[in-house]
Amino acid sequence: MIPRYLILTATVLAVLGAEPAAAQDTSEEDEGRSLIEDGARLLFEGLRDRAGEMEPALRDFVEQMGPALRDLMDKVGDLSAYHPPEVLPNGDIIIRRKTPQELEAERLPEGEIEI
Repeated sequence: MIPRYLILTATVLAVLGAEPAAAQDTSEEDEGRSLIEDGARLLFEGLRDRAGEMEPALRDFVEQMGPALRDLMDKVGDLSAYHPPEVLPNGDIIIRRKTPQELEAERLPEGEIEI
């Protein structure tokens, strides 16, 4: 079985290394393009250009943080068992675990009654 971090690294590098589609005539290309699309295109071009430089750093990150993240996920378990994080007025962040009744209500399709 292939380790998850290798699959993740390969996927990221494949996306970053993909060549952009052939450009159309510049007058047609600029029509209808939003600033967000332009920004995203520039971001991905920059990431693609730096993919070779980033690959060793990503590999090191996965090797160092992989075991810690795996341990954390083992402790946390299923993320759907928690409510979204809440920021309190004093800046504290709390993450509440859902009650068994809330979990059961989510499992049942709306309008159905458990018999």
